[in-house]
Amino acid sequence: MREITCEQITETVRRLCIEANTYLPGDLCRALEEARAREESPVGQGILQDIVDNYRLAEEKGLPICQDTGVALVFAELGQEVHIVGGGLEEAIDQGVARGYVEGCLRCSMVADPLRRVNTNNNTPAVIHLRVVPGDKLKLTVAPKGGGSENMTSLRMLKPSVTPEEVVRVIVEAVSAAGSNPCPPVVVGVGLGGTAEKALELSKRALLCPVEEPSADPFYADLEARALTGINALGIGPQGLGGTVTALAVHILPHPTHIAGLPCAVSIGCHVTRHGEATL
Repeated sequence: MREITCEQITETVRRLCIEANTYLPGDLCRALEEARAREESPVGQGILQDIVDNYRLAEEKGLPICQDTGVALVFAELGQEVHIVGGGLEEAIDQGVARGYVEGCLRCSMVADPLRRVNTNNNTPAVIHLRVVPGDKLKLTVAPKGGGSENMTSLRMLKPSVTPEEVVRVIVEAVSAAGSNPCPPVVVGVGLGGTAEKALELSKRALLCPVEEPSADPFYADLEARALTGINALGIGPQGLGGTVTALAVHILPHPTHIAGLPCAVSIGCHVTRHGEATL
């Protein structure tokens, strides 16, 4: 049994909160630069150049890429041979979020109650997704999720008889309905199967997939490509001002499901689809 202290967890989450809000993943940077090169609209080209300049300045000056530094989504993969000492896992994560957002001068957007709307002033609590896996390590991924893109999340409980073409249409319709609200060009994560809550979780995990890597399953890679083509044919374009690049990638994560249903969840990541990860 390997011991990991709560202080190690807190410090790692603190660092990841700051880094994820300051540095875009390399694959997303490349995708934005490639999008700028292939965008056909002059206005869209200018917007994409501004987006590229913005993430470069954020990295150079150590500033947030976007003023909305998001809800702190934390994906934890806990090895079953790990013993956490010095407190509880969720408490340690929340302490890391609090330190990261306060010390990093990141905007704190969380309110303690959904109706009474009093700010917690440190961006806690985090939204934590925990998996217990084999091994003696703890992998932590912090993925700040902005409010504009989060508000465009959709869930459809489809009939099990739907065709792949209809699933593609549902994905495209979700992005069409979102329009300019999630700050395109976007990354689209799709959870397909499971139950309603499982599909929604998978759609968030899909946003962590490398932008440049399609599904390893050729069947789903084809659906991703078709959905991406359909989305980019909408003409929404960068920041919703028209163009040929509305989405950078579509990622589909399927899961076994009940014979009577087919949940389909679509989560949209803005052009700042951020995350940082570390393994203890």
